[in-house]
Amino acid sequence: MPFSITPSDIIQHLYCPRFTYYERVLRIPQNEEKYHKVLRGRDLHLQRARTNVEYLRKRIGVTAKELDRYLTNDLLRGEVDEVLTLNDGTMAPLDYKFARWEERVYATYRTQLLCYAWLIETNYDRPVRRGFLVYTRSQNKLVEVDLPAADLERVKVAARRIYQITQSAMLPKATRVKKRCVSCTYRNVCPR
Repeated sequence: MPFSITPSDIIQHLYCPRFTYYERVLRIPQNEEKYHKVLRGRDLHLQRARTNVEYLRKRIGVTAKELDRYLTNDLLRGEVDEVLTLNDGTMAPLDYKFARWEERVYATYRTQLLCYAWLIETNYDRPVRRGFLVYTRSQNKLVEVDLPAADLERVKVAARRIYQITQSAMLPKATRVKKRCVSCTYRNVCPR
């Protein structure tokens, strides 16, 4: 199988590059399947797939949408909840979150949207300048997220770095934010 990574790989790498080494080189799993929010989020996606299939969000300029699109490029793969075509000629990812809106977009959510933007741009050859999040635990609040080109480039650099670490099997430097190590899955095997 050709090399490919997921948005989760990029999110974890940006949190600490050593995640890449432990998961992709040493193949030590995190067992994310056991986390309640992950399981609940999967249920939500299945439920959403069966409802409002034809609904278009005209208020934000949606002219067409595709549901649950699995997209790939030379490094990245992922399934976008909704790929939106907008009336200004651009496209946008929309992602459902089993979360409450807390007046800010977390970096992990933004990174995931940036990954989807990259996939959409690659597969549809159309610009993506914004994405959308739906917070299901806040009455399906819709939040628009700007996706600047500089942030997209940061995601692409991270993807190339993940590829380099995987191919070289070299342990990268740990995150500079040491408080992240306290609750890290790999803290017992990671040299500090």
